[in-house]
Amino acid sequence: MPWSTHEVFNQADDLVGYDLLATDAALGEALARAGADWAAQPLGAYARRLGEAATYALAEQANRHVPQLHVFDARGRRIDAVEYHPAWHELLALYRAQGLVSLPLRDTRTGRWTAWAAGFYLHGQVEQGTLCPATMTTAAIPLLAREPALWAAVQPGVWSDEHDPRDRPAAQKAGLWFGMGMTEKQGGSDLRTNATVATAVGAGGRGGEYLLRGHKWFFSVPAADAHLVVARVGQGRGEGGPCACFYVPRWRPDGTKNAVLVQRLKDKVGNRSNASGEVEFHDAWGVLLGEEDRGIPTIIEMATTTRLACVLGSAAILRQATVQAIAYARRRHAFGRALADQPLMRTVLADLALESEAALVLAMRLARAFERDADGTGGPVERAWKRLVTPAAKFWVCKRTVELTGEAMEVFGGNGYVEPGVAARLFREAPVNSIWEGSGNVMCLDVLRGMAREPEAAEALFTDLADAASGAPVILAALKHLRLLLLHGPEELESLGRVLVQQLVLIAQAGLLRRHAPRAVADAFAAARFGTDDHHAPSRVAGAIDPRMLDVAAILARAFPADAA
Repeated sequence: MPWSTHEVFNQADDLVGYDLLATDAALGEALARAGADWAAQPLGAYARRLGEAATYALAEQANRHVPQLHVFDARGRRIDAVEYHPAWHELLALYRAQGLVSLPLRDTRTGRWTAWAAGFYLHGQVEQGTLCPATMTTAAIPLLAREPALWAAVQPGVWSDEHDPRDRPAAQKAGLWFGMGMTEKQGGSDLRTNATVATAVGAGGRGGEYLLRGHKWFFSVPAADAHLVVARVGQGRGEGGPCACFYVPRWRPDGTKNAVLVQRLKDKVGNRSNASGEVEFHDAWGVLLGEEDRGIPTIIEMATTTRLACVLGSAAILRQATVQAIAYARRRHAFGRALADQPLMRTVLADLALESEAALVLAMRLARAFERDADGTGGPVERAWKRLVTPAAKFWVCKRTVELTGEAMEVFGGNGYVEPGVAARLFREAPVNSIWEGSGNVMCLDVLRGMAREPEAAEALFTDLADAASGAPVILAALKHLRLLLLHGPEELESLGRVLVQQLVLIAQAGLLRRHAPRAVADAFAAARFGTDDHHAPSRVAGAIDPRMLDVAAILARAFPADAA
């Protein structure tokens, strides 16, 4: 008779084996609203594939078996190779096969940006690290496309829907991935302090050849096929002049390895499936993109898209944390009934659901703004959503996701705090989007700078927000308060940056929910985030809301149907 001390019962596993799109009413509505119904079928198939237990297993493997740097081969030759677990390549291949890398820029159909955003959001619920090269490759396309000779060489590999893991020159590969290199030790987000110098080979100038000498402290995906790098244009080996943006491939055109030497890989808190490195340029070969004195504006244009990806990525993490928490609470019992039937737990879960839908509706509104701005059909309102609300959303949604993944982890109790559970990985993953592409303070200052430089866009945004808040006194009062705060002088405004941006995003989310979500969701969000006319205080921590204001059953059923798993 086998030895046994106990029987395992009342233990609920992580949620797998479900349809990520069919169970997400808000996402389906966003696709329809944007005219992206044509994408519903392929995205549905992708959502089902992502929800399979096997795909979750790939995500776990890719993050447990972290990338390894091999600086030299067995005979001492410098190779700077990064070895990934096969699960990483399988996940990259899965994403690339959907056509998502180039979809918003290669396609011309209405809703293409929303379709891309939906695919990105679905993938990010299961695995985030693989979205780093995906994000940067998509964001690099407009910059590359402006350089005819370079674009002709890389376009086939960029447009490709095939993942090619081989370390070969770009011309020999079926699919290409791009990274970016901005941050240096001494400056961080202050790119004006960058010390890497690029010296022209011959005449130089736009599309010309340069040699780069210097370093990057964070070099995303160091084994990518090429990177867009910020460096100062120099004369000889002296100090550089204006910052410029360069295309720096892993391999030179003559087929030799470029002189980008990987010093080490970062041992990161999360995002562990993805490699981030420190590199030195030893006269690395590069091509100038744009003008010599426009490097920071050029790379910031790329960063505008990657910031949208940060919002989407955080919304995806928050969605997965919410769904996992709801599913677990429905199957775990304590004190005689399911956790999901206990009043205080229901309030916490409902608050998570409200925050998740608010993050999604905001991210999808931004995707529509990107499309309309690109098409030239949007005017000042769309420009404002793209220019002003994108950094604001990156600040707020990414910050909230850090807090609320911890709240979702707590739903699991001790089970949430151990590896290799999904909750733990989401918790470790959450901070990266808040830090990458500009920290919270940088985002808030960018919003204030944008409002000062583009007052017409700011005014158009406030008019749109007021229209969305029509009939909701608490939201209109918050908007009035925001406008009064903006009357302060520059130094006071800077010190109030987080207050202003938080208020802006909450007003935007509340208005979008009023326009697009069921009344139960919209009213509950506004009451929870702004308080009510009868002086109920706004929420300061998840679940610290008055459930008498909420239709909790309707909110939870919308967030994740009870019969879904």
